[in-house]
Amino acid sequence: MLNNWVVIPTRLPLVLRRCHTCAAELFRASGKFRVNANHKLIDVWLLVLCTSCGETAKLTVRERVNVRSVRPDLLDRLHANDLGLTAELLQDPAVLRRNRIALDWAGAWRLETDGPVRPDDGATDDGATDVSVRFAARIPVRPVRLIAEGCGLPRAEVERLIAEGKLVSAARLSGKLSGDFAFTLKR
Repeated sequence: MLNNWVVIPTRLPLVLRRCHTCAAELFRASGKFRVNANHKLIDVWLLVLCTSCGETAKLTVRERVNVRSVRPDLLDRLHANDLGLTAELLQDPAVLRRNRIALDWAGAWRLETDGPVRPDDGATDDGATDVSVRFAARIPVRPVRLIAEGCGLPRAEVERLIAEGKLVSAARLSGKLSGDFAFTLKR
């Protein structure tokens, strides 16, 4: 039997960037855009607010591009301050690179499971339980943490199961993953 787990964002991530006013390190996305047109060129910024002092900073989305090169539906979403577009742009690697920022996903996601999976709950004839983990957004999480939370085990126990070969995956279980993976838990 295959168990399906989903990592779902619960809110927008915080932006790791230094505030020029108070030297704090965290900003939250306001969900608002600033669009500035100069003749046939357009600039677009995503506005973020310092969590400490409330100072506004701008993250560059588009810079000095021809107005005709911006899709009309995207322009409408920008003018409407679409929160879904904010989430998409915060996960865009080009936007992150251009602005030299990183995202803080701590407390901004949850794991949905069908129920805890235990090593002694053999679901198939050979006593193995297969689990597929899907990410609804590009959230970097340690697989050991996900497996521990989903199975209701301490992290040390999950690491012991990996070392004993009772928990196997084609994906690397050390470090962080932000893409779908699957693992098998043997009895």
